Amino acid sequence: MDATRVDAGPGRVSLAAVEAPGAPPPPGACDCHVHVFAPDRHPYAADRAYTPGTAGAGDLSAFLARLGMARTVLVQPSVYASDHAALLEGLQALGPDRARGVAVLDEPAGRCLDLASLHEQGVRGVRLNLAVRAQGGGPDAAGRLLRVRDRIAPLGWHLQLHADIVLVAALAETLAALETPVVLDHFAGFRAHAGAAEAGPADTVVALARAIPLYVKLSAPYRAAPGGAHLDELAAFTRRLAAAAPDRLLWASDWPHTGGHGARQGGLDRIEPFRPENAGAALDRLRGWLPGPAGWQRILVDNPARLYAFPVPGAPASSLS
Repeated sequence: MDATRVDAGPGRVSLAAVEAPGAPPPPGACDCHVHVFAPDRHPYAADRAYTPGTAGAGDLSAFLARLGMARTVLVQPSVYASDHAALLEGLQALGPDRARGVAVLDEPAGRCLDLASLHEQGVRGVRLNLAVRAQGGGPDAAGRLLRVRDRIAPLGWHLQLHADIVLVAALAETLAALETPVVLDHFAGFRAHAGAAEAGPADTVVALARAIPLYVKLSAPYRAAPGGAHLDELAAFTRRLAAAAPDRLLWASDWPHTGGHGARQGGLDRIEPFRPENAGAALDRLRGWLPGPAGWQRILVDNPARLYAFPVPGAPASSLS
């Protein structure tokens, strides 16, 4: 794959903005959506939308320790296309009891990937990105979902979908027919505005979560409610999901909070700084939206352990086979 190296020195991630949550997470808590970037060893794809700095496995471990998270899920970022070297390096550094991965299948390049090998190294799902660079759904969005499903079904993987909630709702019939677990990124692509929590797309996602194995990541609220506008709508939507499908919710930070969000700002030689997000404060706010220790245990520990096949506490050491 043609790729371009960048000098990531000025763009190294910082934990200065991150505070520990007010209440420690329960043992075995999992951050279900993070990325690692190591451009000094693993160059980015030339055909990328933006250029992030460096956020390696050591930085990630420090971040997880500050939050009190025992486990995490590394998601392949778009800037690496289907080159999973950095993700696999991160999985190896963290170890099988602490980390799982989510890959991408670029068509047609993804057909060259050895999925069995990825499975052995901790990958448990594939992400389909219909949001970056306005890829959108298009007339073949349903077909793409089905093609990915066919490739991952023999491994028991889940399909992770990054898309706007309107597109998610439009694909509801296909999602319901996949017969494989589906994970929706970033509050299911919710966009907060007056009345959004009770709008048709929100209704569809709540109904899907109730009816099929469809999980929603309660992640990156700054994407769903930019600038903190209409957070009450995001809170209301979250409570609807929790009431309908408490076993289908996951929490994630979206660390290290890339600034590009799939939109190029300047030339590719410009390293875009990471957002200084306080994940501990976001976790505390979510806890306020969803009071109750039983629900918190499900969201942070039980649901991700089941979906990502993490070892049960007290059981023998895990095997990734």
